[in-house]
Amino acid sequence: MDAAIDPGIDPAWLGEVHPDIVAIYRYWRGKAAARPMPSRADLDPADLVPYLPSLMLVDVEPGPERPNYIYRLVGTREVAVRGSDPTGKPVTTHCFGRSLDDALENYDQVVATRAPWIDRAQLLSFDAMILDLDKLFLPLSSDGRAVDIILVYTVQEKLS
Repeated sequence: MDAAIDPGIDPAWLGEVHPDIVAIYRYWRGKAAARPMPSRADLDPADLVPYLPSLMLVDVEPGPERPNYIYRLVGTREVAVRGSDPTGKPVTTHCFGRSLDDALENYDQVVATRAPWIDRAQLLSFDAMILDLDKLFLPLSSDGRAVDIILVYTVQEKLS
């Protein structure tokens, strides 16, 4: 098994990130058990209540050149950062990031490695009132092999 998806090996960045990122990662890892990644059905939103405003679920759909990424669920704080709700819309037309290429690379990395990914770039919200900090991308799989949903959690800081 590839060390990047070995359930017994935590990523090196885990010791450098916000405690909320660690908590979400540990929850995801616990739900995966001995598998490389859990399924969406393994997750219980009731367990994630404090984190839901900053959480997103992004569907991974097959595409001709790369997967299509569609926002399935977008938390209220994520909507506030963006200034609009992208639920049901593709990442290609509704991403929030330095660039579309950077956003897609995060999702592509998770699909290719089937492993957690961290993006540490800082971004200001559309109204410059919230700072996006660490962004955690976690793969979910209904068959235990192919990533079909990506759970994204972002640490945000409200600016004065």
